[in-house]
Amino acid sequence: MKTKKYVKYMVEETKKILAIDSPSGYTADVADYVMKAYQKLGYEPKLTTKGGVLVALGGKDKKNAVMLEAHIDTLGAMVAEIKSNGRLRVTPVGGMNANNAEAENCRIHTRFGEKVYEGTLQLANASIHVNGDYNDKKRTFDETEIVLDEKVHSREDVEALGIMTGDIVCFDPRTTVTESGYIKSRFLDDKLSVGILLGYARYLKEENVTPERMIYQHITVFEEVGHGGAASIPEGVTEVISVDMGCVGDGLACEETQVSICAKDSHGPYHYDVVTGLIAAAKREELDFAVDVYPHYGSDADVALTAGYDVRHGLIGAGVYASHGYERSHVDGVKNTFKLLCAYLG
Repeated sequence: MKTKKYVKYMVEETKKILAIDSPSGYTADVADYVMKAYQKLGYEPKLTTKGGVLVALGGKDKKNAVMLEAHIDTLGAMVAEIKSNGRLRVTPVGGMNANNAEAENCRIHTRFGEKVYEGTLQLANASIHVNGDYNDKKRTFDETEIVLDEKVHSREDVEALGIMTGDIVCFDPRTTVTESGYIKSRFLDDKLSVGILLGYARYLKEENVTPERMIYQHITVFEEVGHGGAASIPEGVTEVISVDMGCVGDGLACEETQVSICAKDSHGPYHYDVVTGLIAAAKREELDFAVDVYPHYGSDADVALTAGYDVRHGLIGAGVYASHGYERSHVDGVKNTFKLLCAYLG
């Protein structure tokens, strides 16, 4: 198997997917791209009612099937108020944090698609030479505002552009891949994993691999707001594995170059047998991996159980640092995650 070829494809697909704006609730364009990516690989994906992408990859045992989940929805914001000075107050979509969104460029998509406007999220009264309280101001979405890159000075000026409450705000991902293999971008959580799943689908097709168990992939579109994995699990699926970001930080073993296997998150432990099987596969293939407990985390696999599905569940992913901020991973983390999927699923 030419692992390098598949890893390169995963990174390239990730970059393309990252370039498509897709906060939770505004994912039609990126779902369309992913649908076409699967079709180019020779699969027959289906668009779910909620707007996700569901595809069968093949496999022998349809009564003991595995579903792999990753999500293409991201953090973002929504216009909550057009202020009298022509600035926009926004409310976060998902866990977007004003502390690390400050001074980030963004795009405002008008409701009926007439135009996309550009702007920047700034602290209100953002000039440090003017604002004597600049250092003391708490960064919240009530204390920040979007400054539009348009000649507007009033609510009426902004409304004349077609901008209204409820319009979607998308932040610049600022994607770059360094010569040393580091992948830096907003929203690697979880578009990097979508790229990995596309690479795994390509591997099965090009290497003519028929897994022992039927494998489905579900690219969900509401994970960041808590209900992405609550539906669309086909009959016969007995195991759901979220391929999401692996946490990197104080008290955890994982690094960006590794694949992380999650033993427990804030919802509780993952299925003991699944976690054991993943660890055994990683050891057998001598992969660079870590097993961790994530302190502030939930996944689509958790949601599937909460929704009442009788399935075993697990979670893996490439290590990602600075989650929900300007995130960083590494091509080696991509490689190790891909190889763990190959080893575990056979």
